[in-house]
Amino acid sequence: MKANAERIEKNTVLLEIEIDPESFSQAVDKAYRKLVQRVNVPGFRKGKAPRQIFERMMGKEVIIEEAMESVVPEAYYQAVSDTGIEPIDQPKVEIVQAEEGKPVVFKATVQVKPEVTLGQYKELEVIKPSAEVPEEEVDKALERLQNRHAKLLTLEEGTVEKGDTAVIDFLGKVDGEPFKGGEGKDYSLEIGSGSFIPGFEEQLIGLPVGETRDIAVTFPENYQAEHLAGKEAVFTVTVNGIKRKELAALDDEFAKDISDFDTLEELRSDISNKLKENAESQAKYGLRQEIVNRIVNNTEMEIPDVMVESQLREMIGNFESRLTGQGMSLENYLKFAKTTLPEFEEGMRPDAIWSAKSNLVLETIAKLEKIEPSSEEIKAEAAKIAQYLNQDQEQFQETIESKGQIDYIKDQIVREKTLQFLVDNAIVKEGANEPAPDTNEPSGEDTNESVPE
Repeated sequence: MKANAERIEKNTVLLEIEIDPESFSQAVDKAYRKLVQRVNVPGFRKGKAPRQIFERMMGKEVIIEEAMESVVPEAYYQAVSDTGIEPIDQPKVEIVQAEEGKPVVFKATVQVKPEVTLGQYKELEVIKPSAEVPEEEVDKALERLQNRHAKLLTLEEGTVEKGDTAVIDFLGKVDGEPFKGGEGKDYSLEIGSGSFIPGFEEQLIGLPVGETRDIAVTFPENYQAEHLAGKEAVFTVTVNGIKRKELAALDDEFAKDISDFDTLEELRSDISNKLKENAESQAKYGLRQEIVNRIVNNTEMEIPDVMVESQLREMIGNFESRLTGQGMSLENYLKFAKTTLPEFEEGMRPDAIWSAKSNLVLETIAKLEKIEPSSEEIKAEAAKIAQYLNQDQEQFQETIESKGQIDYIKDQIVREKTLQFLVDNAIVKEGANEPAPDTNEPSGEDTNESVPE
């Protein structure tokens, strides 16, 4: 087989491929033996008809077409390997010659990864975000735990205060007419949560149990129900009951009740350590992002639309998988977000373009610096995944190798090593101390609780 590659446009390559007559004759003979098993030829047992008889009955073109269906893909992938091009889309194939006894000649036009002209990617001066966790952040985490585990006491009398949960009946009207979704019975509303229209919760403060009040509010201009956006409304609200939090004292007993620790100091230390781990992780991620951003901005490349679309499909697929894990479909999410799939895709397109660029940059640097995974690294990573999936390590590695999935692990290792290479070759300066990100505070208990929005 012979193959020649010619770049006819910036990101398009024309492959001219020739298959020798002997190889094609073997493919034609194999195609005949395959087809003759499927067809009943009068006077012969199935699969036993001589080739000349079969050709007279079915036509030689049928055999040639069957042979071409096998030899063309094989030759194309061999040509891709031999020429070293990196296709990003399916090829457009044009058959030039396909006759038994002659070379098979065909052309394949395919889009390939764009050429990347790297700028500076070593010795970049970058600032690493601070990973310091002030004691105030630990205090806030403890307060959140204290509030989360507070007891709700039902008050027989008294007035609504900020932080209370008011149990209310309400009926909303616009221009004196009730509207869909504007009525509720025994609805529990935490005052200060921002769950209702701006101004609604504040007007409940001071209202006693059993009293009714008219509350005037204005729907936001960007309200999801368009027929209510910007409209003035009056809600008639009755307070049926008040529930108030009773906070436990922050002491050793509290630590024992809500965690696996015996003392408050141990709980506090655990929270502090995990906040620091999270801050370190965020700082590491931020540093890498800053370096990659700088390199992408220093690099010349043109990303083909097909590459952006592929990246976009992958990102939406990942997003849909996360939604499924939370018990929601993409269709329902789009309805809830009041958007359409095309609008959602368009919003994600800039991220898809950036991801495609950053992936190309990292691949190019890995090749230049000859960054490759070792067999030990591949085995260790496969073992880690197998352990996570609770599978036998040797069996898992055999499975992914047989299915060709080992390349994914190799790519992930190379990406990680390339990112670390860039960090190691950057001039990193420590950033100013900043508060740690506000995250769900870690503790000795499971804190994955749902909260209303």
